[in-house]
Amino acid sequence: MFQPGARRTGSRSGSRTVVAGSLGLLGPAFVASVAYVDPGNVAANLSAGSNYGYTLVWVLVAASLMAMVIQYQSAKLGLVTGQTLPQAMAERFGRRGPRPALTFAYGLQAFVIAIATDLAEVVGGALGLYLLFGLPLWAGSIVVGVVAIVLLWVLRARGERVFEAGIGALLAVVALGFVGALFFRPPDWGATAAGLWPVVPSTDAWPLVAAMLGATVMPHAIYLHSALAIDRHRPDGTLTAPVGKLLRIQRWDVALALLLSGSVNISMLLLGAVALAGHPGDTISSAHEALGLELGAWPAAIFAVGLLASGIGSAVVGTHAGSRILKDLHVWQVSPTLRRVFTIAPAVLLLLTGVPPTEVLIWSQVVLSFGVALAAAPLAVVTADPQVMGEHAERPAQRVVNWLVVGLVVALNVVVLWVGFG
Repeated sequence: MFQPGARRTGSRSGSRTVVAGSLGLLGPAFVASVAYVDPGNVAANLSAGSNYGYTLVWVLVAASLMAMVIQYQSAKLGLVTGQTLPQAMAERFGRRGPRPALTFAYGLQAFVIAIATDLAEVVGGALGLYLLFGLPLWAGSIVVGVVAIVLLWVLRARGERVFEAGIGALLAVVALGFVGALFFRPPDWGATAAGLWPVVPSTDAWPLVAAMLGATVMPHAIYLHSALAIDRHRPDGTLTAPVGKLLRIQRWDVALALLLSGSVNISMLLLGAVALAGHPGDTISSAHEALGLELGAWPAAIFAVGLLASGIGSAVVGTHAGSRILKDLHVWQVSPTLRRVFTIAPAVLLLLTGVPPTEVLIWSQVVLSFGVALAAAPLAVVTADPQVMGEHAERPAQRVVNWLVVGLVVALNVVVLWVGFG
């Protein structure tokens, strides 16, 4: 016999099942977003807050929106074609030009960008160990490199869901570390809102703006996101769900992940604005010292744990990205272990020379800002190509948005060069 509440109960149960199934498809963007809260972000954003207060909040908002556009395009490429961005570019070079030379050049710049990325991650993680335990920076850089290799191997060996869950846990620790530290020193929300208006306070601020962009829109995450989407949703070459549904889920995945990472980045800047005024010296060390002196040991420890988690988590993702780039371009088949040696060596050498770690972090992010266009422009080219994307090729309006993002990045790079040489 029909029961009056049966249909509604079944409907609610079905809705919960659909929601749970959709949530289960999230994940790749959260792995990529760990790169958006690495130690380079910490250094650049704390320096922005320390030097210019709330003025550069708009840079992080704009960079996060640009990142959403770019990361979705990368995930879309992987889902629709089953190819990563490096694979798509290698195939394109083979069709339209001297493949060995172009592929080698493209792979070389991607590898250099990956090393610059990992340099910041290793230095930042080492700084976190120093703040927590007093471990010398050069020794901490080795520890972070070794831990990143082992953690990547352990997580990847247990499947994509475990890998995503492990990286997601590190992302949560990073978020709690910086948002938690800010809880002890609430910012001026009116000044924060005023910082949404685009203003560059002085010509000296342009390199820092570039560093904030390079730290937020990470080139290696652009290359990697297409691979993460493939590994999760096309593990054996066949889509796990209809492509239209997966693309909708990816929009939510990217939006939620980058909303989280963008909020953490803004928290870093606000922490610099409220805690570092009048504290000269290395910005990250100054932030830790200021929190300890003014608020006690726990806020300082929370900050240091967040920094350490950002270094380890982003180092794991960076190692995976660099190895995948080289594999997919068929340039150099380098193991993650050997590649990590390339990363550790410059970090250890720099730290042994006594270079301030925050300075290393910031200038590595300036270098990365030049790599953004070298990843985003090829992505805009291939996602607009019907021969590659078929019916899912970008429509004219979306192409305009994609190239507008690339144009803004290139314009910023030109300004930085002009200011630097000037």
